[in-house]
Amino acid sequence: MAKNLQVTVLLDIYGEMLTEKQRSFLEYYYNDDLSLSEIAENEGITRQGVRDAIKRAEAQLFDMENKLGLLARFEELRRGLNEISESANLIFEQNMRFGLSREINDATVRIRALAATLMEN
Repeated sequence: MAKNLQVTVLLDIYGEMLTEKQRSFLEYYYNDDLSLSEIAENEGITRQGVRDAIKRAEAQLFDMENKLGLLARFEELRRGLNEISESANLIFEQNMRFGLSREINDATVRIRALAATLMEN
């Protein structure tokens, strides 16, 4: 995962654990695509001050992920749900070719729907 994308995802997960100022700087920089100079001008501080605050906030996000692992767990669950969905598709296709069991068909439809719902959340 690219660092910019990883920081924005970590910000979504752990953002409430940062100070309001740290969260704002990261949102301005990563989500609103403002430059360090633009943030500095808006906040009335130096460009270097903004850069330092962003670097500290990024370090805190990565430290929280290293300790708590919520992003890693989320990605593991997503991979598992994708595998479940793919397996249900294979079972459905085999059933359509060889068995035509209504129960298997209904079960695979439920499995795929549940996996899709869980992937959305």
